[in-house]
Amino acid sequence: MPNIPRARAALDETDRTIVRALLANARMANNALAELVGIAPSTCLTRVRALRERGVIRGYHAEVDLPAVGLSLQAMISVRLRAHTQEQNGSFRAAAPDLPGVLAVFHMAGSEDYLLHVAVADPEALRRFVVEHLTTHPAVAQTRTNLVFERIPGATPPI
Repeated sequence: MPNIPRARAALDETDRTIVRALLANARMANNALAELVGIAPSTCLTRVRALRERGVIRGYHAEVDLPAVGLSLQAMISVRLRAHTQEQNGSFRAAAPDLPGVLAVFHMAGSEDYLLHVAVADPEALRRFVVEHLTTHPAVAQTRTNLVFERIPGATPPI
């Protein structure tokens, strides 16, 4: 989905309460959410729908135990591009999210251009990922791989 700027109205306290509740439990039933927020279920449904349409709520996701599905090795791989042209940037930006094992792609400021969060089965799979998918991309000049020992969940955003 392209990053299209949108004019967003400020959230009122009811919207903020809805968003905080869904951050804590995105599977919460509408009736339970409405009761928690203190509004009618129909009003709650309308507000959640409006939050989705405005782009405040962008989706609902399952958190998966990666080792349980055979992806026991995670890494953060920084990527430096050969040149900062629109063509090379666009080429890498388009390809990176679809590479096997990529969980997230971050476009960075600073000495590195991109940071990829990847999950693979083992060290050999990580080596193959870097050698076959990253270093062969024509826009990539350099990569640096850091292994993830543990992911520590962050706090809920201050909404």
